[in-house]
Amino acid sequence: MKNENLLIELKDISVSFDGEKVLENLSLSISDGEFVTFLGPSGCGKTTTLRIIAGFIEPETGDVFFNSERINDVPPHKREVNTIFQKYALFPHLNVFDNIAYGLKIRKVPKDEIEKRVNEMLTMVNLEGFGHRSISKLSGGQQQRVAIARALINHPKVLLLDEPLAALDLKLRKDMQKELKNIQKALGITFIFVTHDQEEALSMSDTVVVMDAGKIQQIGTPTDIYNEPVNAFVADFIGESNIIDGVMLSDYKVRLAGHTFQCLDSGFNKNEPVDVVIRPEDVDIVPVDKGMLTGIVTSVTFLGVHYEIIVDICGFKWMIQTTDFCGEGETVGLSIDPDAIHIMRKSEYSGMFGDYSSFSDEIDTMSELPEDEEDE
Repeated sequence: MKNENLLIELKDISVSFDGEKVLENLSLSISDGEFVTFLGPSGCGKTTTLRIIAGFIEPETGDVFFNSERINDVPPHKREVNTIFQKYALFPHLNVFDNIAYGLKIRKVPKDEIEKRVNEMLTMVNLEGFGHRSISKLSGGQQQRVAIARALINHPKVLLLDEPLAALDLKLRKDMQKELKNIQKALGITFIFVTHDQEEALSMSDTVVVMDAGKIQQIGTPTDIYNEPVNAFVADFIGESNIIDGVMLSDYKVRLAGHTFQCLDSGFNKNEPVDVVIRPEDVDIVPVDKGMLTGIVTSVTFLGVHYEIIVDICGFKWMIQTTDFCGEGETVGLSIDPDAIHIMRKSEYSGMFGDYSSFSDEIDTMSELPEDEEDE
């Protein structure tokens, strides 16, 4: 994470709800002009962290700093931040222009300046000519653009976005991802974005903060998070991953699935147990006599761009993503280059992720449920 132009700093933040820890000793630094995404499953603490920055929640312990000044006691309306929630909270009785202008009117900004700034915002969010349109006549994407314009017209230092794309359909969601990133670049202000969508986080962010169980698991660029996950949780949550038990025999040499492989990792103890991450797109299916490993194809799914193939190797089911077709029941070889193998130290998440046998088992179990249980 960038350290120059430090804007927001959270130090040792802890929060509990009903006696249950939601955040535990969380520390984080955010730079001016950065697009930061809090990424994690429901209940991981990402929205709570956002609300602490906004001032809607006061931490039990720890401090919040803005431009090096402690702001724990500063109320939300006096912080240089604006928030966009999943529900845009637009005023249904006001048209587009008046919704966007609302904050300026409250501050008694002169009428000609209001008109100038609202028109600038309408242009920025591609809603020229929509000023007199009723909110009820807008699509979901247009309503979101109004919410963005209303939040930005007061020139906040930080825009907080709490899963604002969740209600949009897939195509519109992708369009808005690009639009938000373009707006952030054009304005040069800090965006802090909350999502549980991995692709959204990777495509939009300068920095991704991966969270689970009230703690930060990893902070890094999208490329770092994807290519160099620190533990099995991050590897599994960010895309698909085969996570296999291994033993680091020495620097650049690891043993997994009964075979020894060259890798690019070092700095581990000799014979240290490790987690080995191999992404599905980094495995090549080859003839058996050319394979480093051999397995049986148990499932083939066509996904348009590629096939998703499950291969059973000694009871562990690997996922491979490839444009080459293999038939179910076929015996195949797998080839893995050294740079496709990523070594992680064992963690509390070891053994919890990375074997794709659970998917088929769950489906089998669900199909065997009595009708009344399925209805429940």
